[in-house]
Amino acid sequence: MTDKLKSQLRFLTEADKMKSVSRQTLLADKSREETDAEHSWHFALMAMTLFEYAGFGGIDLDRVIRMALVHDLIEIYAGDTFAYDVKGNESKDERESEAANRLFALLPTEQAVEYRALWEEFDRMDTPDSLYAAAVDRFQPFLNNYLTDGHTWVKHNVSSQQIYERMSPVKTALPALWEFVDYVIQDSREKGYINF
Repeated sequence: MTDKLKSQLRFLTEADKMKSVSRQTLLADKSREETDAEHSWHFALMAMTLFEYAGFGGIDLDRVIRMALVHDLIEIYAGDTFAYDVKGNESKDERESEAANRLFALLPTEQAVEYRALWEEFDRMDTPDSLYAAAVDRFQPFLNNYLTDGHTWVKHNVSSQQIYERMSPVKTALPALWEFVDYVIQDSREKGYINF
């Protein structure tokens, strides 16, 4: 077995830990919290399924799916930081950078550079691919929260303003879904899932 293959298998074995990283969002059937791996799969599937509604051209769907697969890998070490956790988000960048250094170093150099670049681009949201990816990434738990009676919104006392800010990439990258986003936020306010 080559050193390259050993490195790749070591990385894939480590990546399996993503299946055990719990998130705040419940599965749509409300049976339990989803894992990072489940979220990443659902994100990739949504990116494919909703692609026709992209608000601009120049998006490489293959790259978006690759981003979906790597965007939360670093949470194996850094943990999942809830989007609306102000205190947790203060140290998020540092924790995630350290985790990326550790995780991507398991790969052969060429793949380490490629995966790290995808992860960094996704976080920056400064390209058509990463902006579309970020919109889908935010839409996935948004939809699940609505389907689970606002589970995490209620649990963390989230306001409609916070949700509108978090969902803002959808307005640009998936404009056809913005009416639905607005409806969900208004309906959730009426149902008491979120604060005004």
